[in-house]
Amino acid sequence: MKKALVLSGWVFIAANLLTATLYAQNTSTINSESIRLNQLGFYPYSPKIAIVTANNNSTRYNIITADKKQTVYTGELVVSANPALNGKKTFIADLSSFHKPGKYILSVNGLGNSFPFVISSAVYHDLGIASIKAYYYQRASTSLPEKYAGKWHRAAGHPDNKVLIHPAAATDKRPAGTLISAPRGWYDAGDYNKYVVNSGISMGTMLSLCEDFPAYIKTMHTNIPESNNNIPDILNELVWNLRWMLAMQDPNDGGVYNKLTNAVFDPMQMPEAAKTPRYVVQKGTAATLDLAAVTAQASRMLKKYQKQLPGLADSCLVASEKAWKWALKNPNMAYDQVAMNNKFSPKVITGAYGDRNFNDEFIWAAAELYVTTGNENYYKAVSMFPDDGMPLPTWGNVRLLAYYSLVRNERSLQGAAKNNLPMLKNRIIGLADNLIAGVDQRAYKTVMGKSSRDFYWGSNSLAANQGVALVQAYQLSGDKKYLNYALSNLDYLLGRNATGYSYVTGQGYKTPMHPHHRPSVSDGIVDPVPGLLVGGPNTGMEDGVQVPSMVPDEAYIDDERAYAANEIAINWNAPLVYLSNAIEALKVKAGYVK
Repeated sequence: MKKALVLSGWVFIAANLLTATLYAQNTSTINSESIRLNQLGFYPYSPKIAIVTANNNSTRYNIITADKKQTVYTGELVVSANPALNGKKTFIADLSSFHKPGKYILSVNGLGNSFPFVISSAVYHDLGIASIKAYYYQRASTSLPEKYAGKWHRAAGHPDNKVLIHPAAATDKRPAGTLISAPRGWYDAGDYNKYVVNSGISMGTMLSLCEDFPAYIKTMHTNIPESNNNIPDILNELVWNLRWMLAMQDPNDGGVYNKLTNAVFDPMQMPEAAKTPRYVVQKGTAATLDLAAVTAQASRMLKKYQKQLPGLADSCLVASEKAWKWALKNPNMAYDQVAMNNKFSPKVITGAYGDRNFNDEFIWAAAELYVTTGNENYYKAVSMFPDDGMPLPTWGNVRLLAYYSLVRNERSLQGAAKNNLPMLKNRIIGLADNLIAGVDQRAYKTVMGKSSRDFYWGSNSLAANQGVALVQAYQLSGDKKYLNYALSNLDYLLGRNATGYSYVTGQGYKTPMHPHHRPSVSDGIVDPVPGLLVGGPNTGMEDGVQVPSMVPDEAYIDDERAYAANEIAINWNAPLVYLSNAIEALKVKAGYVK
């Protein structure tokens, strides 16, 4: 078991005035437990908020230079209008009127100093790159050479070129025990299995970034083996997983296997140490429709790269249409792992991603196929707006991804879709207005944390997806308030929260060192794999690990056993990829950088 490295003094690893991957505090000069702020920093002209959680006789604070030699700004703390979830009010430092680039510390009289932060025109550049590079570290079926992976280099594991058809997935043309090849893809989370359903929302979210900001993604250089092939690195990364997803479709009927998995989870070991058999299991409606949606959306993007990836865009559309037809014939095939295990052997006890309501998957797949093909029959095949709900995306509810695609492709809409567009735009704006209501009266002044219901397994992904929704509202309305509030949730994820953690490995100073992530636990490297968003506060303790506080926004522990609070997952990282990079793409338009 890996132990934390104890450092004394100050350690900075900085690039272009951006904050470092790790910082060990000198407690004689730093009081990070009382001062909470974005541990990376701020744009020169963006909102800049810090939160002080401790009572203090003095309400004065100063911004001082990182060398502590000069005070450059002075202000007064203001008590929050409402208490935090722990019942206590906070004290707010609004630094927004200070614009000068540089590296600084927030000093509060009588309490001490914050972690250093920077004011920079590219403050989230490194975060945006790290969040997508995290997927490279999750690649299956390949080695990660030191040239690309640095000290986290490792040998190849799980080749997945001889995968067994599980008895639950058997057909006449592919009977049980048939060997198929389905290499590549990403390890889903802290485990080494690959799940189509969770890949679906992850791919859809990041493909949306590519569609929304096509010029920006060309500037993202992540140092992966495919770099410099005239395809944006993020799209290269998505293609790695896309090719695996395509291999999960049965070519005989178009149905898609739910997952590629061991019968049981691998122990805490490196990928190359894993030798147990791998299976594809029962096909399902959710997995099949998720693949239909992803491949339809990918086909649009890949058409621009026909020379580099000949035939792939066409293959994606063929796969999408075959999957759609299979789903129409099998509209209610749920993946029920308990029922499967009662009937077939070996029993499979890895993640289920079980879903029994497929209306949202039908809506998403229909929307993507309609936008890609222009065939209105797809749009009319489903009840596109079965109610007035606008649920934020989760692996079990992907409806909003459909709506995002429709509004971003509004120029190509016709007929009923075009007629519905004003209503859809109003609903997205209405969702955003609901998210931001009352934020300024909250103790941490973030969208995240409206109530205790925000804090569940994977709560940090909610914060990121709220931010994505607000970016969409900004894109539709041009109203900067939505982007400012999206930025507040990035502040939340990076330290302006009730625990004081920056929840992204390697980004900030007080960061997770023990995520539930097999390579990070097993590689002998003190620092975990960087760029991974951990799940975040969750009082459920489904893993049996006691969290230090049962206050919902404080219910987090940095413990490798705590998969209910400290695991990582590709669907949690995806909205972080979108949010951090979208804000970088929009910073000039929004006036954060002049």
